[in-house]
Amino acid sequence: MIRLILRDFEKIICAFLFLSMTALGFANVVVRYGTNMSFAASEELLINGFLLLTVFGAAVAARRGEHLAVTMVHGLLPRALWMPIFLLSVALSVGLLVLSAWFSWDAMMNIRRVGMRSYALGVPAWYYQAALPFGFALVIIRYLQHAWEVGRGYRSAGGGARHV
Repeated sequence: MIRLILRDFEKIICAFLFLSMTALGFANVVVRYGTNMSFAASEELLINGFLLLTVFGAAVAARRGEHLAVTMVHGLLPRALWMPIFLLSVALSVGLLVLSAWFSWDAMMNIRRVGMRSYALGVPAWYYQAALPFGFALVIIRYLQHAWEVGRGYRSAGGGARHV
């Protein structure tokens, strides 16, 4: 059970977020059409839910190797250049993700320091930001897992594997 949770953590988070957001959106529509009023906080929760869904969805895509790639260039490379270019792309991607995690952590700490509160619920605004640095860290881990698998496949195929 623990192994399943560790392997599919981001999938579980995405499923929970999507189910919660769908239920909240549906309830808001029913209340709005039934009473001509709406849940004031639903917009705030849905926007922040979409943000988290995007980051944790990126972790799912990174683990599957479904991240953005320029496959035309990759397919035209000679075999000798494929692995160095692949490793360069991994290094640049991980660097960008590290910066994203660091800047989102810094933004969260700044929001916390100034005491900013959310506009609808009035909760500390950093609550919404708190999962972002960890989400980016998870994307890094999943991206490196995928790169490791691609590298192992490349070596076991004698340098001929070209699956990204």
